[in-house]
Amino acid sequence: MTDLSSRKALFAFVAAAATLVSSTSFAMPRYDGTWSVLVMTKKGDCDPGYRYPIRISNGQLINAGDSAFTITGKVGDTGAITVTVSAGGKSATGVGHLAGNQGGGLWSGGSCSGSWTAERRAS
Repeated sequence: MTDLSSRKALFAFVAAAATLVSSTSFAMPRYDGTWSVLVMTKKGDCDPGYRYPIRISNGQLINAGDSAFTITGKVGDTGAITVTVSAGGKSATGVGHLAGNQGGGLWSGGSCSGSWTAERRAS
């Protein structure tokens, strides 16, 4: 095989591999599923703790429970997460990171702030 042929073959292989990796059959985000999120207040006069069931679907956060709250946010490929939770005319924003079946971060809303932890639930 000539040098030019080798380069063409290598380019074709790299292009095919990139197409295969980016196809939708491999695009299932690793964080999809049901999560239990515990929100703990460290500062302010908010309730000391809340627990929310969250579903992640294609990296998007969804309310997975019966409680009336709205959640918006997303999880990146690296596990970085941004979220806003709203209920009863109040809202809070959070940032953090998921890794494997666990995660955590910080949140703030109004005069309150604190931390949160998350764990993936068996489906």
